[in-house]
This record gives sequence, structure tokens and C-alpha cells, in this order.
Amino acid sequence: MSLKFSDQQLQAYLDEQLPTAGMSALEQALRVDAELRDRLVLIAGQREAGVHGLGEIWRRNQLSCPTREQLGMYLLGASEEGVQDYIEFHIREVGCRLCDANLEDLRQQREQSSAAQSRRRRYFQTSAGLLRPQDGKN
Repeated sequence: MSLKFSDQQLQAYLDEQLPTAGMSALEQALRVDAELRDRLVLIAGQREAGVHGLGEIWRRNQLSCPTREQLGMYLLGASEEGVQDYIEFHIREVGCRLCDANLEDLRQQREQSSAAQSRRRRYFQTSAGLLRPQDGKN
């Protein structure tokens, strides 16, 4: 029953890098499958002992993740087509939670920035009439 999950998935689980649905499914399986729990303990023990595979190193160092700058360009629709496609694949198909969180943070920053600009414009427009000369009146 524990063969349903690969060692790579268990490693990603330990790094909290599985998509949300995968995390939930694995946690449910861990509750009922002693063999799966034993495999997870073994993998965690190997990590503590310093035994690392290439895939784990790649995942831990987020070598396949786009930079924050690339994610920002993606949000603006200003990145090259290949990069745009890769980021969509990385977020939607791979389900990278770290990049998804970065994108959400960038979206919120953009919304806050545009809201602040809108407030400044309204303040200026409402106070602009107060700055005009009053036909010689003080």
C-alpha cells in the first residue's frame, strides 16, 4: 500500500513542497499505513545522516523555481513566451507552493501600490481647488 507514494514524494512532503492535495492525501495515508510511516522515518533519518540524492538537492535549493523578478514579469505579461509557459507549467502542473505564495505576495503588493496611487490622485484632485488663486482675495 505504501508503494503508492515515491521516495521523491516523501522527500517533498518533508520539505512541505508537495501540492496541497498531495500533502493531504499523503497525510491521510500516513495515518493508516505503518509501512509508509516507516519509509518516511527512514528517509528523514537518511537526511539527518547527510545522505542526499540529486533530486532532493535540486528541490531543496529550488533550482527549477523562477526568480521573484521572473514571477513579477509573468504577472505583468512581460516575460518571453517560453518563460511565461514554463512558469504556468511550474505553478499549475508541478504545483510549486513556494512560487504560488511568491505570486500571491506580488499580486497583493501590486494591488496595494495601485490603491495607494489612487488615494494620492484623489487627495490631489480634492485639494487642487484650494491651491488656486482666489481672484485677489486673501
